[in-house]
Parts: sequence; C-alpha cells; structure tokens
Amino acid sequence: MNNTKHHLKPVARGFTLIEIMVVIVILGVLAALVVPNILGRPDEARVTAATADIQAISNALDLYRLDNYSYPSTDQGLQALVSKPGGSPAAKNWNPDGYLKKTPKDGWGNEYQYLSPGAHGKFDLYSLGADGREGGEDLDQDITSWITEQ
Repeated sequence: MNNTKHHLKPVARGFTLIEIMVVIVILGVLAALVVPNILGRPDEARVTAATADIQAISNALDLYRLDNYSYPSTDQGLQALVSKPGGSPAAKNWNPDGYLKKTPKDGWGNEYQYLSPGAHGKFDLYSLGADGREGGEDLDQDITSWITEQ
C-alpha cells in the first residue's frame, strides 16, 4: 500500500450556457417589472423634489431673517441667500458662508418664485409646476410654501 497522498488539481469551472441564459431571463423579467414603475413617475418625483426644495429654501430664509432681522426683499430675491445683497433692507449680519450654495431650480428647470412680503404670509415661495404658469391642476398645479385648500 502506497502512503503517498495524491493531490488533485482544481478544475476550473465556468458557467454553462444554460446558467447564463437563466440569469439573462431573470434580469429581463426584473427589468420588465421595475423600469415601467420608475419611468412612469418622473413628474411625481419632480413634485416631491420641488416640495423638499421649498422647505429647504424656507429654512434658509428663516436663518437669513435671524441674522439680518428681515427677509430679503422681492428685488433682492433668493440670490440674497447665495451672495450678500445690496439694496434695502440692508443685510448687516449676512453670513459670509451664505445660506445656500446656489439658487435651486424646480424639477422642470424653472426659477422658484419669491415675494416678500407675501400675500399669504411672511413671504411667498412657490414653483409654477410643470406648465410654468400660475394655477393649473394635477402636475401643472403650483407648489407653494403656504397651505392651500385642495
């Protein structure tokens, strides 16, 4: 009896054509189920993003007011949150780091509308929605910083 051990060489094993085809079919089924759900909701995502932007801009405006004792005027606009504004009311204690990195645009590429003082409170901040015009319904409806009756 021979006491020497035989070492077997590992056999390199790849994927069979059947295994690759099964994976491709599974990926195809997943894509068919998931992609329409994602692609069918871009406007809903834009509305959600605009709502979140309005909240973030509103918070930045409140911080601006805490430092400078008033909100930027309509003429100074939202740019006052990015760079120190001129004009009245003076921004005497403007934060050198700013309040926003840049003035955001809504999900449709339009500027947010800002009025101070606003007709609905301390300021009015809103997006004109998908159609870029005041009013509208569904996706064309304005997205505002104030509460409206639906």
